[in-house]
Amino acid sequence: MLAQFVLFDGFDPLDVIAPYEVLRATDAVADHIIDVELVTAEGPREVPSGLAPLTLRATARLDPHRADLVVVPGAAGRLPDDTEPADTEPADDAIPMILSRALATDLPALLAQALGRDGTTVATVCGGSALLAMAGLLEGRPATTHHLGMDLLGATGAVPVDARVVDDGDLVTAAGVTSGLDLGLYLLERRFGAQTALAVERLLAYERRGTTWRRPTTPTAV
Repeated sequence: MLAQFVLFDGFDPLDVIAPYEVLRATDAVADHIIDVELVTAEGPREVPSGLAPLTLRATARLDPHRADLVVVPGAAGRLPDDTEPADTEPADDAIPMILSRALATDLPALLAQALGRDGTTVATVCGGSALLAMAGLLEGRPATTHHLGMDLLGATGAVPVDARVVDDGDLVTAAGVTSGLDLGLYLLERRFGAQTALAVERLLAYERRGTTWRRPTTPTAV
């Protein structure tokens, strides 16, 4: 299994590191092999996070034809200020501006390819789903994000779901920043079973939080 973690200038490091460590911990508790790569839309480079001076080094280009799992983080930056006039230009370090710059790269096209490929799962943490929504990739699809971004999901055609993790088949989204831990554990359970997820929980001394929303597959009797 190959998991590629997407980096872009201004990414939130915890959105990456939390699920990254969960997936890498699998090697210590089970026979399952998960190869993990840090990638960008451009290829290998040093990528500044939104929490300067922290950077991570991407070692490859995002390859939706190779990856079994693509994980997209959100951005770390200034939150929207409701007290500012509506016509005020957002600051360069504001989260909407960071995401907009990421959308100006090849990233949206590569993520569209990943969502269109059989056998590839795209997962997001926090504002990662907002990035996909802004790219027009979540229209009509249930998804979650940080609670401050739920209105944006709805405005871009996605179906906001107030849940810690939302499983819509080839798209799995997680809510706020720390939900990356819950996302990683859920992905392990979905792929390898509950025993593997429980073993990683014990190793990391963390218990998964919240209920995972799944698209209904059969009518539910009330």
